[in-house]
Amino acid sequence: MFGLIGIAVILVMVFGGYMAAGGKMGIILKALPFELIMIGGAAIGAFLISNDFAAIKHTMKDVGKVFKGPKWKTADYRDLLCLLFELVRLAKANPVGLEEHVENPEGSAIFGRYPKIQHDHEAVELICDTLRAASMNYDDPHQVEEVLDKRMEANMHHAMHSSHALQSMADGLPALGIVAAVLGVIKTMGSIDQPPEVLGKMIGGALVGTFLGVFLAYGLMGPFAARVKTVVEDDGHFYQLIREVLVANLHRHPANICIEVGRQNTPHHVRPGFSDLEEALRALKQDAA
Repeated sequence: MFGLIGIAVILVMVFGGYMAAGGKMGIILKALPFELIMIGGAAIGAFLISNDFAAIKHTMKDVGKVFKGPKWKTADYRDLLCLLFELVRLAKANPVGLEEHVENPEGSAIFGRYPKIQHDHEAVELICDTLRAASMNYDDPHQVEEVLDKRMEANMHHAMHSSHALQSMADGLPALGIVAAVLGVIKTMGSIDQPPEVLGKMIGGALVGTFLGVFLAYGLMGPFAARVKTVVEDDGHFYQLIREVLVANLHRHPANICIEVGRQNTPHHVRPGFSDLEEALRALKQDAA
């Protein structure tokens, strides 16, 4: 929602200010389609050259995050803590019983109570792989913790690719705008024998290329890249929460302490309230009783 509002504000302020100052849209509108073909086409071509098919699909999908925002909300963090509480408590009470949930999360009754998390491939694998490793009785829990940190670092690096790809396009757009403007000047020089009013319009059309390249870079593409990066980082806190709780479990803390460690390490804007989480955990205990 705010993404659309932001785009509307940019367009109204830039072009509204231009028209309020006495500018005429005719020259811009006449040159705009051709400049867009040159600048936009070159930017898309450069994007295709610098990325493979999987990265292109990933980036196109992540553009939607500009408008949708983070995937995980406060209620999802509460559900994750409840899920981890059930799994950690079961791991301490009945390690053999935990195995069926870890080996088959799709058919697990525990995971099934949290369908949004169950359908997130990375979250489920992160939980199951870590609990499986913990069950191997590592002499040093820091071994599992190190593997977990490297995995999360690799996942974050991959998730950030879309932001980097969009930022690369933003960095190149001003230069592509200059290319389009130079071509416009070349076209103008070929008509140097025309009267000043004709040359003025041709030069104005050429300058639209420079304007468009800078405008697309700093008004749209750059903010898109920044927003995607912010959303990816926000969603990364969800997986970081899994790490905090399961690492606490590796150090053999009680289940309630593990969950509280995770809750307190959750960013404030998505952190479940203590009483809200306590009530949810109490309901789980009553259902299990």
